[in-house]
Amino acid sequence: MAQKPCPVNFPMEMTNKYLTKGTGFSLEEREKYKLTGLMPVNVETLDEQAARAIAHVRSFKKMLNKYIYMENLHSQNVKLFYKVLLDNVVELLPVLYTPTVGEACQKYGSIFRNFAGLYLSALERGRFAEVLDNWYEEPEIIVVTDGGRILGLGDQGAGGMGIPIGKLHLYCAGGGFRPSNTLPIQLDVGCDTKQVVEDPFYLGHRMPRVHGAEHEAFCDEFMAAVADKWPKCIIQFEDFQSEYALKYLERYRTKYIHFNDDVQGTAAIVTSGFINGMKAQGTELKDARVVMFGAGSSAVGVCTYLCNAMVAKGGLTFEEAKKRIYMIDSKGLITTTRGDKLNEWKSKFARNDGTAECPTLLDAIKLAKPNALFGLTGAGPVWKKEDIEALVAGCGGNGKPLIFPLSNPTSKAEVSIQQAVEWSKGRLLFASGSPFPAQEYEGKPVFASQCNNMFIFPGVGMGAKLSASTQITDSMLLAAAFVVADFVNADDIKRGKLYPDLHFLRHIGKWITKAVWDEAQKEGVAQIPPPTDVRRYIKDSFYDPEYCNCN
Repeated sequence: MAQKPCPVNFPMEMTNKYLTKGTGFSLEEREKYKLTGLMPVNVETLDEQAARAIAHVRSFKKMLNKYIYMENLHSQNVKLFYKVLLDNVVELLPVLYTPTVGEACQKYGSIFRNFAGLYLSALERGRFAEVLDNWYEEPEIIVVTDGGRILGLGDQGAGGMGIPIGKLHLYCAGGGFRPSNTLPIQLDVGCDTKQVVEDPFYLGHRMPRVHGAEHEAFCDEFMAAVADKWPKCIIQFEDFQSEYALKYLERYRTKYIHFNDDVQGTAAIVTSGFINGMKAQGTELKDARVVMFGAGSSAVGVCTYLCNAMVAKGGLTFEEAKKRIYMIDSKGLITTTRGDKLNEWKSKFARNDGTAECPTLLDAIKLAKPNALFGLTGAGPVWKKEDIEALVAGCGGNGKPLIFPLSNPTSKAEVSIQQAVEWSKGRLLFASGSPFPAQEYEGKPVFASQCNNMFIFPGVGMGAKLSASTQITDSMLLAAAFVVADFVNADDIKRGKLYPDLHFLRHIGKWITKAVWDEAQKEGVAQIPPPTDVRRYIKDSFYDPEYCNCN
């Protein structure tokens, strides 16, 4: 007996995640849209629905289960999702982004529930423009990854899609973008991680990752297709391997409305903490010395922005500022006389002043006597007690060095806050990429600041959008860094607090939007000047989740 065709005329008001209100439809709306009887009779407010949803989230003990619940909610009712997120932003950011998103990417296939975004693979090469036509709404911002370097977890292939999804939640929550105008994209160029590809639930193209010219052609086709179809769309690259992150940033930064958050966003937020850390120490920026443990794209971006800050606020030239940086890779301190061939980005910060060879971090710390130690290796807990002790000793007196283990997720941090506090005997200014709990040492509090790009990129994106910028410049991101630094008051800085509280995320996003717009205008890349009452305009432009009256 032939099966009956499946019904396809279920009311759109119930099935469209951007339109639905669920139990929030009034009795009149239920009659109008033929929804009567399709849900319980009680009509709920958005607040009442949100109270139930957050209670569900709190009923789960495991962070991953909280994540799964929230992503399911997003696939069903977008307004309710953002209402819950904005009302509980401090509680839910660690659920929807770092550190939980790392585990979500590793288990992307096994926890997969609903489609979200676009997936472009080698099977669609040559017709990316045609595939883009399948998307139903014009995006204002795209976050795209090839899954090659997901946080500190390496090549996760198609599982990396969890990162663009999470980033765009933050663009909406912190930057005011309308959810329907955001688009996560996964460039499936294969995967070289055997464990990932052999997972029976893996959803990507099971082939070796493409490299070199083939990878470049893949990305060139993608960028051209997006720019042709959506010429005003901002394109943010995320979690590409270092060689491609820096190469594509230089390749596309003036041709498209493009930036790389791993390189530029990380650099901006670290610069914010660095500025406040130097204030807490009483150290002038021009006198600061930095050891950077790591030499990938993020580390190079950070060192570049630190130098830019020393130029802008310390009065140094860029070359003078570079001499304040000591960059370390797996072979030790990077110098021009070390004897190995350096790639282009390492060469930028290779010391050429006859500095002694330093094969270990400890050697470099003893040589440089730095005010700050930053870690961006993704190598896990590799800093040792003697490293931290030497760092503190180098500051002299009662000085407190900056200790920033910035690798994500938490398991990849170079040192834990517990170890750092113990080994430094409480003499430190601490910040990390993923959250750590606050500590005490001999009865005195030690702040566990979170140095996370989520403070930076939402407002940068909205500032670029409202100004209709033709490109996103380093100066625009540095302006965002200065806004975040200024959000921490002098008393808090003295107590060792280097970053704002997360519940200010949306407020900071609005201030960054204005600063970025002003800088875009100054740089000559803004096509729309700021209006007279720019703050009111920005406030009105930010998306707020609320149910409209559909009668």
